Amino acid sequence: MLKNISLILILLLCISNIFSQNTDIYTQVKKAEKEYDSLQTAQKNLLSKIEVLKLKKIQSDIRQTGLPAITDDGILVNHAAMSIFYVDKYKQPKWVVHIIVPEISRGGVTRTNNFRIDSLVEKGTAETSDYWYSGYDRGHLAPSADFRWSYKALSESYLYSNISPQKPELNREKWGELEAFLRDYVVNYNEQIYVVTGGVLKDSLPTIGENKVAIPKYFYKVVFDNDSKEKKGIGFIMMNGNCTKPLISYAVSIDSVEAMTGINFFPKLNKDEEKQIEAQFDFNKWLSEKDKDIVKPMDSASLPKGCYNTIMAKDHKGQKITVCGTVVSTKYIPKSKSTFINLDLKFPKQIFTITIWGRELNNFSYNPSKELLHKQICVTGKIDEDSEVPTMNITSEKAIEILEDN
Repeated sequence: MLKNISLILILLLCISNIFSQNTDIYTQVKKAEKEYDSLQTAQKNLLSKIEVLKLKKIQSDIRQTGLPAITDDGILVNHAAMSIFYVDKYKQPKWVVHIIVPEISRGGVTRTNNFRIDSLVEKGTAETSDYWYSGYDRGHLAPSADFRWSYKALSESYLYSNISPQKPELNREKWGELEAFLRDYVVNYNEQIYVVTGGVLKDSLPTIGENKVAIPKYFYKVVFDNDSKEKKGIGFIMMNGNCTKPLISYAVSIDSVEAMTGINFFPKLNKDEEKQIEAQFDFNKWLSEKDKDIVKPMDSASLPKGCYNTIMAKDHKGQKITVCGTVVSTKYIPKSKSTFINLDLKFPKQIFTITIWGRELNNFSYNPSKELLHKQICVTGKIDEDSEVPTMNITSEKAIEILEDN
C-alpha cells in the first residue's frame, strides 16, 4: 500500500514538473511573439520613414535637375513623386516630370484604379464622366507601375491631372512597351532616370466630355540619365493610335521634341551639356548588353526604287519583293546545316528573317552566317505566306546584294 502511494506521489510530481515546464515554454513563446510584433511595428515605421525620405529626395532632384522651363500658360502642381504643369485650356498637363528609381525592382504595391480629381488644381481637372463611352483610355503620363515601390506615389498617379485621352491601341500596346522599356533600363543599370511626358497640345484639337478634354494627336517622352558615367538623353514621339513599328523607330532627339512642343525640357543643365545631351538619340545606349546592336529600319524614302524596308515586308506576304536592312544576328544550326538571318531586330523580337536551308548552302561561295553579319543588304525573294514574322527563303547568293560593298 505504501509502495503504491509512493508511486502515485512520484507520478504526480513528474506531472507537476512537466506542467511547470510547459507553462514556462508557453510564457517564452508569448514573449517571443510579442518581441516579433514589436519588430514588425518597428520595421513598418522604419520603411515608412525611408519612403518619406526617398520622396523628399525625388522632389529635390526634380527641382534641381528635372524641371522643364515654366511658362505662363499653366500652373505648376507638385505631388509626392512628380511635378505637373497643368493647362486648364486643355484640361490636362502640358508635361509631367517624374523619376524612375531602382526601387521599382523590389516594389510590391499594386494598381489601385482610384481615378479622381486633383484637389490641388483650383480650376478643376477632368473627371470620370468625361471618359465614359468616349472610346479613349485614361492614359497615365507618369505610369503607376513606375511607382510600385510607394503607395502614396502610386495612388497620386491616378489623379486626373496626370491623365490624357489615349487610344486603347496606343495605351495598351506600344506606349506600354515604351514604359516597360524604360523600367528595364533602370533595373538593368541600377540608375535613376528623369522622364518628362505629355501630349502635344495645340489649338483646335478634338475634345471629349463636358469638361472638353483635348485629345492629343501625338504623345512624347523625353528621358535623361544624369547618373551614368556617360550622361545621355533620348526622346520618343508616337501618334495617338496604332503604332506598329519597332520601338527604335519612334526614338528621336530631345531637340526634336522641343521643336515639336515648344518646351525647354532641361534648362538647368549647363549650356554645353544641354546641347550635347539633347542632340543625341542612340537607342542602343539604352539597351541591356544582350540586346545591343539593333538597328533602325531603313528610311523607305532612301531605298532604291522598288525596294522595301523590314517594316513594310509584312504587307507583302506571298509576293516576290526586295527587302533591305542591316544584318543584326545570324544563327547556323549544325544538325540541319541551316542558317537563319535577322535584319534590324534580333530574335525573339525579330521583324524580318532570311532562311537558308542546308541543301541550299552549297550555292554560296561564302559562309553567310559569318560574312553577312553587321552588313547592310538587300534580299530578293517571296515572302512566306504562313509565317507570323515575315520570312524569306532564299536558295543562292544571287538573291543577296551587299550594299556596303557597293
